[in-house]
Amino acid sequence: MSLDIQKLLATAKALREIDLGEIYLLRDTAKQEKPNKHHLLKQLYERLERERKCVLYESASGYVFGEGDPDSPVVFVGEAPGEEEDKLKRPFVGRAGQYLNSKLEEVGLKREKIYITNVVKSRPPGNRAPTKEEMASCLPYLRKEIEIIKPKLIVCLGATAMKGILGKEYAITKYRGHIFPYPYDTKIKVF
Repeated sequence: MSLDIQKLLATAKALREIDLGEIYLLRDTAKQEKPNKHHLLKQLYERLERERKCVLYESASGYVFGEGDPDSPVVFVGEAPGEEEDKLKRPFVGRAGQYLNSKLEEVGLKREKIYITNVVKSRPPGNRAPTKEEMASCLPYLRKEIEIIKPKLIVCLGATAMKGILGKEYAITKYRGHIFPYPYDTKIKVF
């Protein structure tokens, strides 16, 4: 018999001897398995594909979902996929992605150790900024991505990302470098 079971039985016997009444054993929640974030993100992507609620889906060649380490404490959020991202179905692989990769390297981060996604999941026609309606149709999926990942910090890459994450428009040049609470989980900070 293991030591833990022996301790449990001894404790139960002692409690019975003092006529404590009913005894309830609680499961140790610290030892419970964490949900598999990769699996949850895959399910979310499948739901996105199945529901096709993002308005831009029909004008693009499909969805570009986030990628990277779902256990990352940092999530980078951009505006929308560009031409290269639309072709390769990966976020930030074009010129902006190459620039982001070089900046990550400068601060000692590896792309595969962070999570990168966009506010909208399909490329807007002509690479224009997404409309309010287009953003609104994709935001529930972005919020769910963030809920699954539970980062400590969300880094907004531009004004559209900031508007999508914080829910209102800010003058990005005025607020660049400021920290905000994420409206859906104030433990998460937005930069």
